[in-house]
Amino acid sequence: MQSFDYMTPTRLIFGKGVVEKLPGVMTQFGKRILLTYGGGSIKKIGLYQKVLELLRGYEIVELPGIQPNPKYDPSVLDGVRLCKEHHIDVILSVGGGSVLDCSKAIAAGACYDGDPWDLISYKVKAKSALPIVDILTLAATGSEYDAGGVISRTETNDKIGYIDPLLYPAVSFLDPTYTFTVSRKQTCAGIADAMNHVMEQYFVEDATLLNDGFCESMLRSLMVNGRKCLENPEDYTARAEMMLACTYGCNGILALGNSGSGWPCHGIEHALSAYYDITHGEGLAIITPRWMKHILSERTLPRFVKYGINVFGIDASLDPWEIARKAIDETYKFFEGIGIPMHLREVGIDDSRLDEMAHHIAVNEWLENAYVPLTEKDIKEILVASL
Repeated sequence: MQSFDYMTPTRLIFGKGVVEKLPGVMTQFGKRILLTYGGGSIKKIGLYQKVLELLRGYEIVELPGIQPNPKYDPSVLDGVRLCKEHHIDVILSVGGGSVLDCSKAIAAGACYDGDPWDLISYKVKAKSALPIVDILTLAATGSEYDAGGVISRTETNDKIGYIDPLLYPAVSFLDPTYTFTVSRKQTCAGIADAMNHVMEQYFVEDATLLNDGFCESMLRSLMVNGRKCLENPEDYTARAEMMLACTYGCNGILALGNSGSGWPCHGIEHALSAYYDITHGEGLAIITPRWMKHILSERTLPRFVKYGINVFGIDASLDPWEIARKAIDETYKFFEGIGIPMHLREVGIDDSRLDEMAHHIAVNEWLENAYVPLTEKDIKEILVASL
């Protein structure tokens, strides 16, 4: 078991109607708020107006239009500019993980005098950041309970996971009813994203029985409740459990004491969505079973056997190689069964830039340190298998 130093400072306020507590929470941070949100879904469900009513008396500056795979330019740069111009005290992120990821980069950039990309690219370490409060409307990324976010820079095809302990949200409001109107496509992508977060922490060299149990039960929960959410989008119990599973998925709790994995599927997918701006969860679903097939070996076989038996209930008396292959097939069939496109060509990616992407991944993602080290050749083979 590995040593660790861990802290989660975020306050989670979970349940139906919890947004009513927003005024009492915001008083501790100041009067000038940057309100960040995306394409307008919060207006359709009445949350935007609700927030404005609850925060009467506050000075609110708005940054709308934050896109999935949030962009450095314009969203991060515009947010930093607004924070400095209006002397913002706190950022209120209302929306999904992309809005919150962008808000985290803004929070650090607002307290830095140079180019915010210096911080995102780890050229400079942030010394301070604005506090962040969020109201989550999409179960997927886990950004509401972690210290990182992913930012895309279109002109360089970079998509960087920016992590800093200063970026934990101070408070996260989690009301599952705000996820009732999430589209089927985004619900599926959220399921896949959260499942992959768990898998990236499960497929490691040194793991504990405790963490394996957390991961296995969380994967089963996401599959069972994910299907229920698709069958009945207003199933509160299923939406609530899915939301909480997504919240736990990415803040390190599942990996305490484990060795690192390198998060290879995320490393590969970051290039796909940086180059082609595809939906992150769909990209992960496409890549994951191909990565699994690529790394299956005598060394990794016991891990896949355990995964197959404990997650999918595969008969433990079968030959270990049969169990492992069935487990990978079941992973693929689950994603396909909920309606996720399972080939890169289905999401607009052909073979024309595979060499370029494989090289970009190999240079920028350090996958030689992954659970199973991946060379540029390995990455290219996984991409080709995913077409």
